[in-house]
Amino acid sequence: MSNLYVRCLAAGLMFTVATARADDGGAAEVATNPDIEVKESIIREAHAAMARAADWLASKQKENGAWSNEDFPALTALPLWALTRIPDTDPDTIRKAVAFILSSVNEDGSICNEPSEKRKGGGLCNYNTALGMVALHAVGDPALIPVVQKARQYVAGTQHFGDDVYYGGMGYDADTGRAYADLSNSYLAYEAMRLTEDVEDMRSDTSQQADLDWDAAAKFVSRVQNRPESNDQPWASDDPEEKGGFAYKPDSSMAGSYTNDAGEIRLRSYGSMTYAGLLSFIYANVDKDDPRVQSAYEWSAKNWTVDENPGMGAQGLYYYYQTLSKALAAFGRNMIVTDEGRSINWRAELITKLLNLQKVDPDTGYGYWVNDEGRWWENDPTLVTAYSLLALDMALP
Repeated sequence: MSNLYVRCLAAGLMFTVATARADDGGAAEVATNPDIEVKESIIREAHAAMARAADWLASKQKENGAWSNEDFPALTALPLWALTRIPDTDPDTIRKAVAFILSSVNEDGSICNEPSEKRKGGGLCNYNTALGMVALHAVGDPALIPVVQKARQYVAGTQHFGDDVYYGGMGYDADTGRAYADLSNSYLAYEAMRLTEDVEDMRSDTSQQADLDWDAAAKFVSRVQNRPESNDQPWASDDPEEKGGFAYKPDSSMAGSYTNDAGEIRLRSYGSMTYAGLLSFIYANVDKDDPRVQSAYEWSAKNWTVDENPGMGAQGLYYYYQTLSKALAAFGRNMIVTDEGRSINWRAELITKLLNLQKVDPDTGYGYWVNDEGRWWENDPTLVTAYSLLALDMALP
C-alpha cells in the first residue's frame, strides 16, 4: 500500500476512495455516502483560491528567479513545487525558479548556499537539498534528472549511523560534524528520497544508485514516538494524553516536557511531528496495521483540530497543515472519528479552514497566507503560501 501511495504521489496523483482497503474503517461509507464527500462548491472555491495564490507567488518572484531569502534555496523550491501543481502556471516563472535552484547546486550534489550568518545547523544543506531535488523532479524536465540523481547521492550520504539515539535519522547539515538528527529534517529527506526514486532506473551506471537504509529510518522514527513498547528511550510514555504522538527528536520535544507522579521526565507529543512521524513510517514501508502506525493515527484522531497545531498553538501551524494533508492522504482514510464520536471528513474541514484563512490583496485580487506567529519562518508569506498550496493540493479529491 505504501509503495503504491509513493508512486501515485510522485506522479501527482492521489488515492481515490476505491483504493482504500476494505477493512479501512469508514472507507466504504465515504465511497457511498454523498453527505460526507467534499462538496463540489468547496472544490471550486479551493481551485479559485489556489489560482489566486499562484498569481500572488508569480508577482513576488525576484528577477533572478528566487523567492524570499536567497541564502536558502528551499524557500524557492517550496513555491516552485507548489506551482508545478497549478495548471497554467507561467512557464517563465518555472524556468526562472529552476535556474535559481541550479545556481545553488554544488559539486557534491548538494543544493545549498553558504549562509550569510553562521548558525548551528550550518547551511542547512540536507533541508535545502531535499526540497530542492523534489521541486526539480516535479518540474518534469528530463534535463534535470542528473541533478536529481546526484542530489540523491548526497542526501543518502547524510543519513546518520552513529552509535547513538540519532541512528537512522537526518539532520540539517552533516558537514557540521555534530551528532544530530530530528524528525522534521528526517521526514523531509525520507520524502525526497521516495518521491524521486524513479530516477534511479535511469542511471547508466547502476553501481551509483543511491537509497537510504529504511530499516534504520524506521528505528529512528520509533525513537521519537511516545510508545514505550517500541521506543527504547526512557522518556517514552504510556500516558493516554501522549501515547502514540511524537516529539521532535529522540531527546527533546518542541512541546516541552513534564514530570510524572513517579518523578520521571516525559516528553510531550505534538501535532505536526505526529503527522511527520506517521508519514515517515509509511515512507519507510512500515505496514499500516503496525501498532506504531495505528497509535500515531489514534493520537491524531484524539487530538484532531484545524484551529491550531496541537501542543504548539499557532506555532508551525501551516507546516502542520501540509504535513497533516500528506499523512492522512497516505494513510488512506477520509473520515476521522474523534473521541467524542464525531465523524469528520478531514479533507473538507482542512480545505474550508484554508479558504477562510486566505488573505486577498485588495489592489490585485491575488491571494496569500501568512502566520502572525513567526516561529520557524512562518511570518514569511511565500513559505506559508507554498505550504497552503501543497496542503490544498493533497486534500482535494
